[in-house]
Amino acid sequence: MLAKVILQGFIVVPDSDLEVVKNELVTHKNLTLKEAGCLTFTVTPDEVNPHKFSVYEEFVNQAAFDNHQARVKSSKWGEVTNNVERHYQISSGE
Repeated sequence: MLAKVILQGFIVVPDSDLEVVKNELVTHKNLTLKEAGCLTFTVTPDEVNPHKFSVYEEFVNQAAFDNHQARVKSSKWGEVTNNVERHYQISSGE
């Protein structure tokens, strides 16, 4: 069985992009959760820092994760988060 892929970490959104990123986030979450192989996908606003969002996602395998990354690059989300700082750790689950 192939190992699932887990991404966890956070993003930091610049002030100038905050509103558009927050607005696009709902669509991004919905599209991601509909992807084949997406097990879970959460982006949670930080309680202290309004520019920071915790990210946690699980995909059934590397191929599903790669497909997600490819879709994001050509999506509206990819466009509006161009200036976002990403701090992620990617690991494989059991």
